[in-house]
Amino acid sequence: MSSIRRLLSYIAPYKGYVAMNVLCNILMVLFSVISIPALIPFLQILLGQDIPPVEKPIWAWNLESFVAYFKYELGHVASVYGKEQSLIYVCILLVLVFFLKNLFRYLALYFITPVRNFILRDVRQQLFDKTLRLPLSYFSDERKGDLISRMTTDVQEIEWSILNVLEIVVREPLSIIGGLAFMVYLNPPLTLFVFVLLIATGAIIGGIGRTLKKQSSDAQNKLGVIVSTLEEALGGMRVIKGFNAERYESEKFSQDNNTYRRLLTRLMRRRELSSPLTETLGITVVSILIWFGFKQVETHGLSPGGFIAFLYAFYSVIDPAKSFSTSYYNIQKGQAAVERVDKILQAEEIIYDPEVPVAIESFKASIEFRNVSFYYKKDDSQILKGVNLTIPKGKIVALVGASGAGKSTMADLLPRFYDVSDGAILVDGVDIRQFRVKDLRGLMGIVTQEALLFNDTIYNNIVFGLEGVDEAQVEVAAKAANAHEFILNTELGYQTNIGDRGTKLSGGQRQRLTIARALLKNPQILILDEATSALDSESERLVQAALNLLLQNRTALVIAHRLSTIQNADEIAVMREGAIVERGTHEELMGLKGEYYLMVNGHNG
Repeated sequence: MSSIRRLLSYIAPYKGYVAMNVLCNILMVLFSVISIPALIPFLQILLGQDIPPVEKPIWAWNLESFVAYFKYELGHVASVYGKEQSLIYVCILLVLVFFLKNLFRYLALYFITPVRNFILRDVRQQLFDKTLRLPLSYFSDERKGDLISRMTTDVQEIEWSILNVLEIVVREPLSIIGGLAFMVYLNPPLTLFVFVLLIATGAIIGGIGRTLKKQSSDAQNKLGVIVSTLEEALGGMRVIKGFNAERYESEKFSQDNNTYRRLLTRLMRRRELSSPLTETLGITVVSILIWFGFKQVETHGLSPGGFIAFLYAFYSVIDPAKSFSTSYYNIQKGQAAVERVDKILQAEEIIYDPEVPVAIESFKASIEFRNVSFYYKKDDSQILKGVNLTIPKGKIVALVGASGAGKSTMADLLPRFYDVSDGAILVDGVDIRQFRVKDLRGLMGIVTQEALLFNDTIYNNIVFGLEGVDEAQVEVAAKAANAHEFILNTELGYQTNIGDRGTKLSGGQRQRLTIARALLKNPQILILDEATSALDSESERLVQAALNLLLQNRTALVIAHRLSTIQNADEIAVMREGAIVERGTHEELMGLKGEYYLMVNGHNG
């Protein structure tokens, strides 16, 4: 329940709305309680009982004084104008009381509804912000589809299962207390009897509801698997169709879909049991109550009108009690969703800013990898093993090697997508963990093998993350990246939407946009991760020309798949199994006739 308490802590900024909700609920319950004694004289008239005039009572702010004063006024009307007139008097009063009761009930809902939506907005925003702060390692361990499910379906489940409780958390307890207070006033023994019956029925309902949480958790986990399968299928549609794997994917999805259906059916059946079960138990209690109440009327002087009013008071208790039982079921079901959401919110961020960061506004001297080792988890094998490498300012250092040698890992460590396991990375002699992450990454521009673009306009993709940029600057960057010409040929030019991940553009066009983005940022340190490996020769020529311009007078760490693209680098480091085994210029490494020589000849051959 601690996760639910954290969820409800979001209420604090909206305490004004909550206060108005509480006030309206108190007034609603007040008029609900008033409506009960107002029924007694109404019933006395209908049952043919006289309402004797009494002496005018002294007014006091309690239920007994209210009843006595009401009887006095009604008796006075009956004695002067007769029963028919007094009945009209009572009917008008009943309509007024019930109107005010329902008016304040609506106002209570009016004020609590925005609170629910505010909380949902805050939870979604905090989830998204937390996701942006989490390290890349977190997304390696989690399914994207499951994360999407938690941020959408589970948040919606919180609204239906948990936040509905906000509407009744004040109203129903007050209604129960008010109804019980009047029942005690009318007949304490009968109230005690009812209370025992309610405890027994509550125990039955509670026993059935305890299994809902586990069933709900299983169903939501399976839904996360379904969303993951869907997300993977949409992203890999070309491969699915190319390998005629539609049937395989359909059967895989069908299996998960049917499992989810079975889980959800069992869950919904058990949850829907709450209302009929509560109603059946309620009518059973009422039947026993009528039998016991009849004895009270016969032997203990309880009037028939008083007994019927007692039954009405009992129903005014049963209805909120029924809401409580339904809410209990919902909370059990929704707690699983809260815990799944809370798992993201409580995830360790790992990459954090120092308490007293070192200021850095510009890159002045060098980048140094000092005895750097890295593994994703302590039990995993090492990805990097004591790597030492220095990149002087204004120099281009290239990393080459077989897939899995650790090249991309080194590129990811520099902007602190991950932190080193041992050793240190220094910029101008300072460990990068002493800088604010935002300041460190502000020095860098990154162009990756996969051109990462967003479902937005060309213009917004180029200026991504930057502020105070004008259109002229964007055009200059696009021209430098050999992108301006094809941009003008699109439907709306720079305002053309490029689709999900830029699917409306070719691979070379997408890559040139990422280079334009890097050029516009004008970073002091550049990271290029196999930026031309997936392109055809014509696209590679255009992209390479843009890269050459981007690299001018800039410090760069370049990872290359095509060795011809890095032969002019100031230094080339050859990596194997997480370690640097050779380093030097192209000519020096070719003279060694070692691994680099074999790689170049193998590439050319």
